[in-house]
Amino acid sequence: MTPLILLGAGKIGETIAQFLHGSGDYELTVADQDPARLVPIAALGVKTTRADFGDARALAALIGGNAMVISACPYYLTPAIAQAAVAAGAHYFDLTEDVESTRRVKALAAAAGTALVPQCGLAPGFISVLARAMTRKFEKLRDVQMRVGALPVYPTNALKYNLTWSTDGLINEYCNPCEAIIDGDLRETLALEEIEAFSLDGVAYEAFNTSGGLGTLCETLSGRVENLNYKTVRYPGHRDLVKMLIRDLRLGQRRELLKDVLEASVPMTHQDVVLVFVTVSGILDGRLTQESFAKKIYSNTLAMRPYSAIQITTAAGVCAMVDLVREGALPQRGFVRQEDADLEGFLANRFGRHYA
Repeated sequence: MTPLILLGAGKIGETIAQFLHGSGDYELTVADQDPARLVPIAALGVKTTRADFGDARALAALIGGNAMVISACPYYLTPAIAQAAVAAGAHYFDLTEDVESTRRVKALAAAAGTALVPQCGLAPGFISVLARAMTRKFEKLRDVQMRVGALPVYPTNALKYNLTWSTDGLINEYCNPCEAIIDGDLRETLALEEIEAFSLDGVAYEAFNTSGGLGTLCETLSGRVENLNYKTVRYPGHRDLVKMLIRDLRLGQRRELLKDVLEASVPMTHQDVVLVFVTVSGILDGRLTQESFAKKIYSNTLAMRPYSAIQITTAAGVCAMVDLVREGALPQRGFVRQEDADLEGFLANRFGRHYA
């Protein structure tokens, strides 16, 4: 069994623990600063420990002896945890969508003797594996459009939205600058802008710029694609209300207050759907061609417990990458991009099959 420590026992962390413990191949320890979060994980028979992730010495001692580390912690803890993993000689994985944190992980990876695999999950994560695989068959690329949303199945409030994962991560997506390739050049674009409308299976949606979803694809496809962008999908009307909160009321400059408002007012739900929609166009067999991939993944019951679609897809993404590194199907040292994974191998994986 491979010794692995998971830092963070929130909504996604609990699902990761369920997946890895159920596989029987990992000697799992789960650590969190909040002992209440560890109770349901301990009930699975998993070893748990309370830890202070802000204490560098305690963090180093915690990680020591483990071959792998998964961070399911807030983005601002990413650099310290990655550094501790490198020092301990452990492979490192995280779920962050934060661009600056990932740049710091990449810098650490240059001298690392193990693999550092950030941005695992859904978007960034699986969406990059999928988009890269779709581009490979084209002789020349024109446009790559990536659209992802985690939406309530039964929207009832004015936002037509329920909290499904990290509120910190959601606020980052709505507030931070976005990356895109426009007419062949890498550009920064504004979050919440470039709104568009589309429908899928008879349901109307809107999509708009959000930060972090592209992962490292801008770097990977630089010089190969004319236009590359990522947008988050919501039900119509959501963007305007969020933009009012963040821009007009200036809550984007008071993120802790915005977090309090959202968590006190917008309930979470397990009844959600994850929508993945990727379109690639370019020259294929000598002709201008477009190919699209669309899929909806719904919440489900695993081991007699309800899990949301975003919990399942995010946990499946990181657990699949952990498996692929463990099996030697991905590089064993240095910075590993999501798009380094083979799509067929990912979908054939016992965790990646949740996307299949």
